[in-house]
Amino acid sequence: MEHSLYTVPLTSLISEFNLETVYAPEHLGDIKIVTDDVNRPGLQLAGFFDYFDASRLQVIGKVETTFIGKFTPERRRVSFEKLMNKRIPALILSRGIEPFPECAEMAASHGVPLLVSQESTSYLISAMIASLKVSLAQRITRHGVLVEVYGEGVLLLGDSGVGKSETAIELVKRGHRLIADDAVEIKKVSAKSLVGSAPEMIRHYIELRGIGVVDVRRIFGMGAVKPTEKIDLIINLELWDESKHYDRMGLDEMTTAVLGVHVPSLTVPVKPGRNLAVIIEVAAMNNRHKKLGYNAAKEFNDRVNRYFEEQEQFINNS
Repeated sequence: MEHSLYTVPLTSLISEFNLETVYAPEHLGDIKIVTDDVNRPGLQLAGFFDYFDASRLQVIGKVETTFIGKFTPERRRVSFEKLMNKRIPALILSRGIEPFPECAEMAASHGVPLLVSQESTSYLISAMIASLKVSLAQRITRHGVLVEVYGEGVLLLGDSGVGKSETAIELVKRGHRLIADDAVEIKKVSAKSLVGSAPEMIRHYIELRGIGVVDVRRIFGMGAVKPTEKIDLIINLELWDESKHYDRMGLDEMTTAVLGVHVPSLTVPVKPGRNLAVIIEVAAMNNRHKKLGYNAAKEFNDRVNRYFEEQEQFINNS
């Protein structure tokens, strides 16, 4: 099975999900989770290990506990020995279930962490998968600026010096929020979703040529920054080229592929006199309308077509 290039320390999951430790080996701090899936080892406790991925976290709930509770102590010992022998990263019991003595014995024998959660099995598994998908997500870093405008995550791309940071600071002054400047870390958290953030080193900072680096959080307050944001729209800023044709109607639905996810995108030409902050605000609101099912460009085009059809029909009837 293909695993992530990234890892999550088991200790961070223990802390995040408030897991109680029944048994912890000496190397607990070295155990890393490398896959974003979680398994309920019902078939494995029955002895079936075909297609078993030992790198997954294993969670036992009420069903598995009731099933294996019908075994004799010796058979339980054999079942847990076979499971622990696969060198799983950890075995977690949900609903505060007390582990069988044979389970604790085999965990200690094979150095497998044995943990207990008070949460229900379904909730624990879904929450862990969601957390692991974010932590282990495929990611890249792009040169650009990420801002939140009217609830839309807008990624500004363009050549150095085109005005991305200056536009971002103007948007912050207008009440919007900065996520990242210069370098944007983009994670693919689902088949259709990208989330952007700033590297820890430069988080909340922005560089303005002629002024230098400023701390947006300290100058404009906590409300002016945000740690992460979904990327809903990509805007490419480029210097105005008189020889190039720019879309004036907005009928062309352009997208940009990032990590295999196609994100709606626009190209906005830059020249003196254009208020980029206002243009980006309108672009963000228009993108939001499109997601809600309203497309102004399409409606305008339909209106024009109806007008000419009516005129043609009037002429034919005259």
